[in-house]
This record gives sequence, C-alpha cells and structure tokens, in this order.
Amino acid sequence: MTENNALTPFRIDIPQADIDDLRNRLAHTRWPIPVPGRDDRTDFSRGIPLVYLKELAEYWRDGFDWRAQEAKLNEYEQFTTVVDGQTFHVVHARSANPDAIPLILNHGWPGSFVDYQRLVPLLTGEFHLIIPSLPGFGFSTPLSGTGWELARTTEAYAEIMTRLGYERFAAHGTDVGAGTTGRLAAAHPERVIGTHLGCDRPLLGLLGDKFPYPDGLSDDEIAQIDAVRTENAGERGYLEMQDHRPDTIGAALTDSPVGQLAWIAEKFKTRTGGAYRTPDETVDRDQLLTNVSLYWFTRSGASSAQFYYESEHSGLDLVMVAPGVPSGWAVFDTHPLMRRAMDPWKAAGHWSEFTEGGHFPAMEEPHLLADDIRTFVRGIP
Repeated sequence: MTENNALTPFRIDIPQADIDDLRNRLAHTRWPIPVPGRDDRTDFSRGIPLVYLKELAEYWRDGFDWRAQEAKLNEYEQFTTVVDGQTFHVVHARSANPDAIPLILNHGWPGSFVDYQRLVPLLTGEFHLIIPSLPGFGFSTPLSGTGWELARTTEAYAEIMTRLGYERFAAHGTDVGAGTTGRLAAAHPERVIGTHLGCDRPLLGLLGDKFPYPDGLSDDEIAQIDAVRTENAGERGYLEMQDHRPDTIGAALTDSPVGQLAWIAEKFKTRTGGAYRTPDETVDRDQLLTNVSLYWFTRSGASSAQFYYESEHSGLDLVMVAPGVPSGWAVFDTHPLMRRAMDPWKAAGHWSEFTEGGHFPAMEEPHLLADDIRTFVRGIP
C-alpha cells in the first residue's frame, strides 16, 4: 500500500438540497394499497406493517431533525483516508488519558458508525476509540471497484491503525464486524491484544449452513438448534438478495427513502430483544433514523449490499479465530445451547450471556456492552 497516507479531517455537512429532496420524496410516497385485516402496527409476520411504516416515515419527514443529529455526530473527530484506492471514513474518539488502550469498534449491516454513538462516552475513559466504516457504507463511499470483502477490508483496517500510530490495540465487533475483528487477530496476532465479539441467538441458526455442527451434540440439542433455524428462516430474504442480487435491490433502495426505511427498520424488530415491541421502542427513534438517513444520503443502500456479494463469493470463512490472542464473547438474547454449540472447546477466556438485547447491543444495551468490554480488556494478562 504505497499511496498517500494522509488523514484528511472530515466533517459531516449534508447539502440542504439533499435534505429538502428527502422530505419531498417522503411527502410524495406512492404507498401500497392496504390489505384488509393488516392493521396491527406490531404484527411483523409479513414484514414491516404498512400502518407502522407510515408513522415512522411521517416522523422522519416532519419530526426528525437531521441537523441536530449531524451536530451530535460532529462532536467527535473524524477523518477520511485512502487505502488500496478506497476512501475510508473513520471516527476517532480519543480518551483524555494519553495512555488509554486503542480499541477499534467494527460495525456490520444494517448498521454504521452511528451504532456506537451511545457507547462512545461510556468507553472513552479507558480507551481511544477508532470506528471505521466498511467500504461502501456511510462515508466510506463511493466504492472504488469490486473485490472489497472481509480479508481486503481487514488489511485496510490494519493499515488505518498503523497510520494512527497504534501498533497494539484491542478489537470489538458485531455482525460483519465480528468477521473483521476475528480476522484482524488471525492476520496480525502480534498487534491485537484481544478480541471481543457481540452476538445474539440467531447465530445458532447458521450452524449446519455457514458453520459446521460441533461434535458431540445430542439429537435433542440438534433439534433445538434446528428450531432456531426454522424460526430464522424468514430472515434470509435480505441475505439471499444481497448475497446474490445486490444491483437489483440497490436500485430500489437508492430511489425510494421509504423502501430504504422499511429495509432497515424491519431488522430492528426481528433482530432485537422484545418480541412485542416496535423498532423505535427497542432503540432510540432518532438514532435509528440517523442511521437510515446516513444510508439514504450516501446512497450506501446499494453499495453496502455489494459487501455481502463479495463476501459470499470470496470463499472466505465468516469468522476466524487466533488461538494465541485472548478472546471474549458477549451473547445477547441468549439461548441455553449457545456456548455448547459455538464454543464447545471453551476457547474464549471470557464468556458473558444476557437475556436482554439482541443483534444491535451498542444501541439496545450500551451500558451492558460497555461494562462487558471493560471487564474483558481488564482481564487480559
């Protein structure tokens, strides 16, 4: 990587014309014709209910203040830097303690650096926080080309840490971010002092598909895991589309803000804790819409879907383990078989399980997650 190593200061400043255009599009949404009997705003059995989606879109248009949220995001130092031809956006929240441990926070989909907004003030007492955006996500756009998968992204992250002067650091990640976190440790074990992964119950549903069943499971235990797979079967629609047809869904997400809203907001119902809550009762409504707005303004609904295609066709494992690097897991909305199935060898020296939360712990349960990260890092020899 021989290109210019400059870290260019960055400040979010969405043009007013783009904000006006969003509101205009929302005001002129072409809504589906309601289906009789589908009037329960909490019934997500067929996807996001139209009545609830209209409520959320109306607030996005008339009640949500992007400029106020933009100002909050700009409270933290940000920069862009080009690695291997790709522009990366990075939030750099420094601790007042110059000797604080650097900690890279890795997000996934449908998340962004906004995921960690509530976590930052809880951790900067002990850590310098580095939050890069995946290629094709947020302000790590536009994509420089094809081929941005887990391994290439991980090497770019390692280079970013070098440019910041952090030779040794800890790493945390959820979703795709768990993949970049694990791969950082596997590729650079001399640099990563520990990896902390956040996950949730649906991870079990990937056994037998993305991950092999561990040896020694009984028929009853396999049946329990298969039940989780069945429960999560309806969640595979977005995955199959982004894994195989990102261009098709990308066009719709780029042209329709309500389409982008529905595509993301549904996941904050089906992948979070609390079976009877709407997405904005599980996470802060303004934070949720800040994340959706980021996808809209940067047109990253389309480019973020490309990351799924690249990863699916790369032949790379989703998660790698570095045996010599201390590892910790925090499992939210847990299942009794979680450790038995995912860590039967007790390879993780730190393992925590919580009944609360779900797929977005930094947004749902930031205090639980912050406490667990601190406890894990403090326990590293």
